[in-house]
Amino acid sequence: MADQPPTKSSNQTVRYAATAGAFVGALLARPVIKPWMDKHVSVFSPAHGWPVIASFVPWVIFSIYWEIEAKNSAPAVSSESKLSRGVHVVLANAALLLMIVPIRGLNQRFLPDALIVKLIGLVAECAGLALAIWARRVLGRNWSGEITIKADHELIRNGPYRLVRHPIYTALLAMYAGTAIVSGQMHALVGLALAIIAYLRKTQLEEANLYNAFGEKYGAYRNETSALVPGVY
Repeated sequence: MADQPPTKSSNQTVRYAATAGAFVGALLARPVIKPWMDKHVSVFSPAHGWPVIASFVPWVIFSIYWEIEAKNSAPAVSSESKLSRGVHVVLANAALLLMIVPIRGLNQRFLPDALIVKLIGLVAECAGLALAIWARRVLGRNWSGEITIKADHELIRNGPYRLVRHPIYTALLAMYAGTAIVSGQMHALVGLALAIIAYLRKTQLEEANLYNAFGEKYGAYRNETSALVPGVY
């Protein structure tokens, strides 16, 4: 039997506690982190530092939009286990942290420190954000952050779902890739690799879940479309 999804009130409590904890933690850590950043981190230099700061903005917009739209999701009738969901959350967040936090020993560049390169990364991030919002609006009440089957779940095939079966995952990977391009350092490339692992894993679990729910109807859809990248995968 699938684990029951957390109640709305418990979800809100966790989010509020996490936000408060992050705020307090940031305040307490600032006296230690700021001198370290001033000494070791050069990405915020005036020359090309502003794209790094700008690369955080799409993630903030994504988080706020997702939080708002989460209220418009239908109740789940089945859900992945808490362990499975926890594995994905850890992988995805670790990937993002690896991208934005410089790590000694992984600060070699895999891309040139050129403004045009960073701008390409920002464009990729913004394109990913736009695709994520579009796909989320088309998916409507069928969406969930967890791998679930909703009450009166529908198999959506319009909008971006005509091209790929998991456009939100495609969008998120585009955002991760854009962030890695803006950084241009090896730690961000490692983070991107971790994000790819996380979303390939989630794609496979989602595929099995949807096939169990829709059977050959989903099998036909799977044969007609790519999972993440049209004509590639």
